[in-house]
Amino acid sequence: MTNYIIEAAYLAASVLFILGLKGLTSPVTARRGMHYAEAGMLLAIIGTLLHHEIVRYDWIIAGLAIGSVIGALISIYMPMTAIPQRTAISHMFGALAATLVGVSEYYRHGGDLPRPMMAALGFEVMFGALTITGSFLAFAKLQELIRGAPITYKFQNATNLLLFAAMIGLFGYLVINPGDARAFYIMIGIGLLIGVLLVLPIGGADMPVVISLLNSYAGLASAATGFVLSNNVLIIAGALDGASGFLLSVLMSKAMNRSFANVLFGAFGGGEQAAGAKQLAAGTTVREISAEDAALQLGFARLVIIVPGYGMAVAQAQHQVRELADMIHKKGGTVKYAIHPVAGRMPGHMNVLLAEANVPYDQLYDMDQINDEFERADVALVVGANDVVNPAARTDPGSPIYGMPILNVDKAQHVIVLKRSMNPGFAGIENNLFYLPKTSMLFGHAKESIQKVINELKVG
Repeated sequence: MTNYIIEAAYLAASVLFILGLKGLTSPVTARRGMHYAEAGMLLAIIGTLLHHEIVRYDWIIAGLAIGSVIGALISIYMPMTAIPQRTAISHMFGALAATLVGVSEYYRHGGDLPRPMMAALGFEVMFGALTITGSFLAFAKLQELIRGAPITYKFQNATNLLLFAAMIGLFGYLVINPGDARAFYIMIGIGLLIGVLLVLPIGGADMPVVISLLNSYAGLASAATGFVLSNNVLIIAGALDGASGFLLSVLMSKAMNRSFANVLFGAFGGGEQAAGAKQLAAGTTVREISAEDAALQLGFARLVIIVPGYGMAVAQAQHQVRELADMIHKKGGTVKYAIHPVAGRMPGHMNVLLAEANVPYDQLYDMDQINDEFERADVALVVGANDVVNPAARTDPGSPIYGMPILNVDKAQHVIVLKRSMNPGFAGIENNLFYLPKTSMLFGHAKESIQKVINELKVG
């Protein structure tokens, strides 16, 4: 009877996971999708706790209690700007759990495993190991514990390929000779090293793709864990995670007009490009605007398109952006938000921030929906975005972002850019948009600058 209850719980959990993933395809249904996924995870945990193989619950209860406290503290006190870091570290812990399960199963069987199980177990620890260190390094770069620019050295790609070939070779060897424990642990060690070396040459501009790809690896490791443990819900959840992460990585790469190979081996976003771009821009000038003049433009605008970027996240200005939009609405204007798929440091970063500020979902438009409307916009207000609005992506074949789909901000009647300084974005190049005659720069902390604009609109 217990087995039927377990399988029913797993089936229901799997259905809820699928519904949850479907819900995340739209901002309107995203919250409901998360609730489905949470309910599915609860059912999966309950089903797992009913297994007759469990003889003691004290360590399980302790783990659940500690994990729940950590999760609650993170959700309560973590700033929204840290969501990419939190996502990366979550991937690390998921991969760590999968790898430890694989090591435990190998140790428990003393290497005496049938070849199909050894293949699943080897796949599990391989992808788990490289995801552990890769995710941690991504976290360290996003948290600025180490510099976010690409870190490269001579023969880096060749070294990575040789290590990967060695790891695959050990994997094949272990499938044939599963009892060689030394080869098993060497394979894990190489996987850990590969994770570090894969992420080192990746710059901040590519972090959305990297996070999605690491999510895919963690899902593949979890699915392999399900095969090792004969756990159906792990297989289904891991497969969903792996497939969705991979597809999202493809979409992110497409949004930047770049291939996986270019992301993983291209070392995009270096400091040397930035220096060269600054020299190229020497002699050109930008036009600075005051909060009062910005309020005057926005107050009389019929259509304002707001383009949020990572600078908005850093300044935590999403609530002020929403208040400014409300003020423009009161004065008879229309406000729309243009969301680039790689704005911020993870997929959906801007959507999450704006949802926190209760921005109506029907005001959010993706790039394909909004790009044709910039020509009708009286003002395009850029809040901390940089590379995703750089017209060099269309006009300069020598630019490292040439060919990358961008938001057509430069086609608006007037452009106001909120920025702290003229420092380049993740791509390390100057933004030609800032030097156009129609562009005005409102320098300062975005949150404070927007508040000054709001105050001017109230007075007016």
